[in-house]
Amino acid sequence: MAKILDSIRQPNDIKNVPPAQYETLAQEIREFLLESISKTGGHLASNLGVVELTMALHLCLDLPKDKIVWDVGHQSYVHKILTGRKDAFNGLRTYGGISGFPKAKESECDAFDTGHSSTSISAALGYARGRDLLGEDYTVVAVIGDGALTGGMAYEALNNAARMDKNFIIILNDNKMSISENVGGVSKYLNDIRMNESYIDFKEDVEAALRRIPKIGTSVAKSVKRSKDSLKQFLMPGGFFEDLGIDYLGPVDGHDIGQLIRIIQAAKRKRQAVLVHVITKKGKGYEPAEEDPSAYHGVDKFDVKTGLPLKKSTNITYTQVFSKTMLRLAAKNDKIVGVCAAMPYGTGLYKFSKQYPKRFFDVGIAEEHAVTFAAGLAAAGLKPFVAIYSSFLQRSYDQIIHDVCLPRHPVVFCIDRAGIVGADGETHQGIFDLSFLSSVPGMSIFAPKNKYEFFDILKFAAEFNAPLAIRYPRGEAYAGLKNFRSPIKYGKSEVLYKGSRVAVLAVGSMVATAEDVRCRLEEAGISPTVVNVRFVKPVDAELIRSLAVSHDLLVTVEENVLRGGFGEGITALLDDFSCDEPDVSIARVLTIGIPNVYVEHGNVDLLKETLGLDSVSITEKILKELEKL
Repeated sequence: MAKILDSIRQPNDIKNVPPAQYETLAQEIREFLLESISKTGGHLASNLGVVELTMALHLCLDLPKDKIVWDVGHQSYVHKILTGRKDAFNGLRTYGGISGFPKAKESECDAFDTGHSSTSISAALGYARGRDLLGEDYTVVAVIGDGALTGGMAYEALNNAARMDKNFIIILNDNKMSISENVGGVSKYLNDIRMNESYIDFKEDVEAALRRIPKIGTSVAKSVKRSKDSLKQFLMPGGFFEDLGIDYLGPVDGHDIGQLIRIIQAAKRKRQAVLVHVITKKGKGYEPAEEDPSAYHGVDKFDVKTGLPLKKSTNITYTQVFSKTMLRLAAKNDKIVGVCAAMPYGTGLYKFSKQYPKRFFDVGIAEEHAVTFAAGLAAAGLKPFVAIYSSFLQRSYDQIIHDVCLPRHPVVFCIDRAGIVGADGETHQGIFDLSFLSSVPGMSIFAPKNKYEFFDILKFAAEFNAPLAIRYPRGEAYAGLKNFRSPIKYGKSEVLYKGSRVAVLAVGSMVATAEDVRCRLEEAGISPTVVNVRFVKPVDAELIRSLAVSHDLLVTVEENVLRGGFGEGITALLDDFSCDEPDVSIARVLTIGIPNVYVEHGNVDLLKETLGLDSVSITEKILKELEKL
């Protein structure tokens, strides 16, 4: 028997589905998501939770003329299915396949590329203002989660949205979760609204009564509308959105398509900014995801029947090393505190939060606040460790400069997911942190070569009295080179192998690759020097100078964009040497890293090979450079 879902091949096909079949279609979509994501991995719980909401939006809107801006965008899978991309899901998040986030290059129906939180209202408001200035006529909808409302950018946008005198719709998808459980005053406020059935029941009773009044029902309704604000203030805590000047509709059951259609159509008639409060259940329709939505936020391939991953590594990850080390350090030093931005699980601080609840601070999706807050903690005499993914740390650049490094507060930045992270693509690759942090005076940067050195630098950091960034990759911690564990000295690198002609200077995760390059070069008759850079800043200038005068070629290898990275810094340093000592022969520099491009989604090893960061490609580049010499 043919499925209803099979009839949806292009945008707006859902409008041909009879209302009596909506629930069946929703079930088919959930079954497809489970079957597909279990084979490819991806964001599961968030997409299961927005099936009916997405269907209602597509039934009420005309795509691609109307615009939907998805906050973060990891919940856009259903949107992609309903716009004709279902058959492409076998290549979801793979190299050359469709992205797990909205991408305008994939479809006109993806109105705006997103990947980070709290941006949708700003982008959609810009769309709406542009529409009005150009005299065009279409509907603009921002879909934002309650977790994203912990981000300050959302409030900046709400403040401006209140000035709209034309239609602009904000859908608040309220599932009590971002990735982990929400925290703070916003979460409490929304919970109060969810629980306030007195207002909901009263509103429904009034509407039913008005419908029964002949002739005068409309005029009475207008009178009630004029008194609605004061009534809400009495029955609901805060009235926050309406106090801002944004009309509020809801809350509405996010899994009742009929209710959703009615409220979205009502929102479209408004001549101002309107917020529709939709209550959904993250992970709906799949019991394991409903019971533990955090665990099923982003998943690898898994068994649908059991919910268990098909492949589970038994090797420790860098995040787990961080988690265990923080517990050990905190037990010895009661001034150590942990700070994260809505990701206690992802960053490895969850166990710390349970063992030291008073010394743990989850500030919500608010990286800028996290950094300045940590600076305040440090100023008060504490030792904050701030754990944030590389791609999200970008959002707090000003705070790093102004609030941490300028006054030299001893904040430790634990930068997880540095380098190529893979399937989440351009918005999540951690390939810029070396560049933007290296430019900041007062910031020191360390990249460990393996799990043992990671432990050592965290111990070092606990006693270091200045800003320090430690960047480490996603996934399994490298366990090789265990016997190379010289004590960490500030600003000093570690020479692993002494050779001649070629010196390979490898940063962090690339040390393991450099070890393989050394073996390949030796097969070609070349015995290179291999250096574990350790401190990207301050650079070990004394060692670099000695290598530059004793070798023909210095090769820098880093998992970061070349512009502003370690290699560019070494090139500038050797240029200074040449100017200071023009009679001394200086080695040529070959910089190997990521070109100044946005790296798309795909398998990490495949992406490195494509970018020329694998050991075979690096060896070939070195041999070609030696031929030139």
